[in-house]
Amino acid sequence: MVRLFSHYFPLGTLLLVTMDAICLLLADLFGLLMLSNGGTYEVANLIPGAIAFVGLMLIFSGTIGLYSDHPADDFWLFARRLMFPLLVGIPVLHWVMYRLPDGGVSVTAIGAALLFGFAGRLAIFSFSRASASFTTRRVMVLGVGDDATLVKETLEQSRIPGLFIVGFYSPYTDSTMTSNLPANKILMPTTSITDTARQLNVNEIVIAMRERRGGGLPLAELLNCKLSGIKVTDFSSFFENYKSRVRIDLLRESWFIFGDGFRQGWARMFVKRSFDIVASLGLLVVSLPVMIIAAIAVKLESHGPIIYRQSRVGLGGKPFDVLKFRSMRADAERDGTPQWAKRGDSRVTRVGHFMRLTRIDELPQLFSVLAGQMSLVGPRPERPYFVEQIAEKVPFYAARHSVKPGVTGWAQVRHHYGASVEDASDKLEYDLFYVKNHTLFFDILILFYSVKVVLTAQGSR
Repeated sequence: MVRLFSHYFPLGTLLLVTMDAICLLLADLFGLLMLSNGGTYEVANLIPGAIAFVGLMLIFSGTIGLYSDHPADDFWLFARRLMFPLLVGIPVLHWVMYRLPDGGVSVTAIGAALLFGFAGRLAIFSFSRASASFTTRRVMVLGVGDDATLVKETLEQSRIPGLFIVGFYSPYTDSTMTSNLPANKILMPTTSITDTARQLNVNEIVIAMRERRGGGLPLAELLNCKLSGIKVTDFSSFFENYKSRVRIDLLRESWFIFGDGFRQGWARMFVKRSFDIVASLGLLVVSLPVMIIAAIAVKLESHGPIIYRQSRVGLGGKPFDVLKFRSMRADAERDGTPQWAKRGDSRVTRVGHFMRLTRIDELPQLFSVLAGQMSLVGPRPERPYFVEQIAEKVPFYAARHSVKPGVTGWAQVRHHYGASVEDASDKLEYDLFYVKNHTLFFDILILFYSVKVVLTAQGSR
């Protein structure tokens, strides 16, 4: 895993994106120069349009999951995924290139550029699979309990090429082992941790144990491993790096005080606020026709206000009114008791169901972003009634209120819709990860993920 702008990415993913960008750029330039109906083009004049095209293709590719944490293992599945940005790229590239100063570009040149890029990307995919064995990362897990099982499941789900668990080392002969660990992978303490790691050519040791027998963890041996060039990762850091969330049950006040991240300086706030204003204004202009149609549809279907106001908890725990297109009946809470929204909720109208699927009901919140009550990206604001319930049972819940709530957020794109205190606890692990690591790059990344969530109707209710 590589940390980039306070966010962790598999090294293979970063290499794939880089190689893909270079491949698309070269294919674009080569196709235009070689097959442009005899036209003369200066490379310098072609580069701006080519870079814009490459950026657009990378965005499309990321949206359809080409660079996701779970890449396609099947060659033909990967090829089919490539067809979507290819088909979108043909008209886009045609439109862009015909507006270059040197004049029009033939359809043959455009098709050739995309064909070269398509072939090159398939070659890159094949190479990345073939080279996985040369970049094998061998991991030894220190522990044989429930945490070790979670490490095993996390690494298996990550499907990172070349990552291999060599075994689970039990520092204590009487350690309790869970049945989910393969017996042939258990490494008994017949030799020291350092010697075992060297014999098995281990690259990384993940500490997945909470036993404190014999004075604590074998720190001296772990120090020897680290000094020998073996990476040593504690359980909470492993969970944060590979799951992009934090474990609430492992949190202490010292984690917030002494841990990396949690930058709330004026420079970061200025950049975030500037981005919110510019992006929300652009989204309002683009979505205005949709909002007008939605307002008319809400009014025609049922009686009640078009815009629904609801009190939510914002920055610093202060309440504010969130704005949404009304998607439920006007008497949805006629008894006055707040209720969690559920999947298939009978209170949702037909128009409201469609708006929730497409997230159109959230668009009025862009006005709250302009007013400074919300941000485009941040923890989703909850109702005061539910906040009181959750804060009593979930530790450190108030920490999510140290940043502005968002129209979308890391928990929204990584977790299903929450409708209980237990779900709120799970989502808090993602929210705290965002609060700790939020940057402009991370915000933009979440917005890209949000596009995919909207297109696939994930988490709708």
